[in-house]
Amino acid sequence: MTTLWNYDPTMTFPDTELVGFDVEATDGSIGKVDQASRDVDDAWVIVDTGFWIFGTRRVLPARLIRQINPGLQKVFLSVSTEQVKDAPDVDPDWTTDPASRARVGDYYAGLGS
Repeated sequence: MTTLWNYDPTMTFPDTELVGFDVEATDGSIGKVDQASRDVDDAWVIVDTGFWIFGTRRVLPARLIRQINPGLQKVFLSVSTEQVKDAPDVDPDWTTDPASRARVGDYYAGLGS
């Protein structure tokens, strides 16, 4: 589902790097942006969750981002902390492995996001 891997076209996207921004789920903070892509049909952020879920990282397709506030250096999501916690772990080669990318996409598409 390519729309999952694109930012919402109605969202204002700042002309700034997102790496280091805090990430807020609908019910609380989940970590910081570790990596980000703005590529068409391949836009995502990787969030370093720190010790919150044992130092794991999560891939978040761009469509899950509902707002970016450059003044606060925060990214706001349309999913909960529990939904992020339950997401598949980041496979080191997920960007080049279609099966890994599909697992992430299927998980979030299954949430109805």
